[in-house]
Amino acid sequence: MTTVQTKAADPRPPAADRSWRTVADRLRRGETTRIFGALVLLCLVFSILRPHAFPTSGNIVNIASDAAVLLVLAVGATYVILTAGIDLSVSGVLVFAGVISAKVMHGLGGQSVGVLLVGLLAALVAGLAWGLVNGFLVAKARIPALIVTLGTMGASQGVALLITNGVDVRDVPFNLVMSVGSGTVAGVPWLVVIALVVAVIGGVILSQTRFGRYTYAAGSNKEALRRTGVDSARHLIKVYAVAGLLAGLAGYLSLARFATTTLGGHATDNLSTIAAVVIGGTSLFGGRGLMIGTVIGVFIPTVLQNGFVVLGVQAFWQQVAVGVVLIAAVYLDQMRRAARERP
Repeated sequence: MTTVQTKAADPRPPAADRSWRTVADRLRRGETTRIFGALVLLCLVFSILRPHAFPTSGNIVNIASDAAVLLVLAVGATYVILTAGIDLSVSGVLVFAGVISAKVMHGLGGQSVGVLLVGLLAALVAGLAWGLVNGFLVAKARIPALIVTLGTMGASQGVALLITNGVDVRDVPFNLVMSVGSGTVAGVPWLVVIALVVAVIGGVILSQTRFGRYTYAAGSNKEALRRTGVDSARHLIKVYAVAGLLAGLAGYLSLARFATTTLGGHATDNLSTIAAVVIGGTSLFGGRGLMIGTVIGVFIPTVLQNGFVVLGVQAFWQQVAVGVVLIAAVYLDQMRRAARERP
């Protein structure tokens, strides 16, 4: 009896989800391999249809740079979705953080590294603030995450429009654009390097730390988490704070990439982010998923959008395609969940 109680109170996910062996295990079972295979097939189709436009080095760099901002958002979303939550606010928070960062750097003036770092700090604080609001309302006020983050998406976007009077801020430091936005290291864009570093750190924390174990448990066995004495509400606030912080970083990276706040350019980022995470194998029901799947999943909506542009397909169809892929991914997740629960 004692052994059973101890096991039930363990907030950790299954051993395969706690160590680097998880990656090899998923590869052996083919789950991550299938996702990667779908990405390769997608790239192959676009390459055949537009051999002189899609598989070029310039377009590959463009795809990677576009995926970088989405990947930063998706790392935070992975944590939230693992808790069986949702965060629709990332697109609005990204824009808000970009506006705050641009205004702060413009107010300070100059092109120095110090100004750029202060701008980065402003973006992170702005994103973190919205993340804490989301976490508090979900965990403490017990308002459904869908409603909370839908509301804060509109609020953050609205405040950004109020601050700028609906006009994009274009006074972005030239050094930020040239270094972070378009600079490279060993031929790899800095945007991509930063995004990969964020993904690696996020993956290590998720698979190797107590915070990661608690995150899995929050989505799969809240009662076990409570029995260990962990304040589940406080942990949930931290998870949403992480998502907000990374949305702030994504806003700063977007500012560097486009040299403007792009107020109307991120309306579907929340859809693409959720699609990327779910396509990557993270269950909307919580408690199951890997960061490596998210990294692969990010490239599927990005390649879809880029491929449609190369083919000259109307932008409206890009949104339709991403939406259909998201629905298909959720359906497959339901099928896998039902198969696991069968006796």
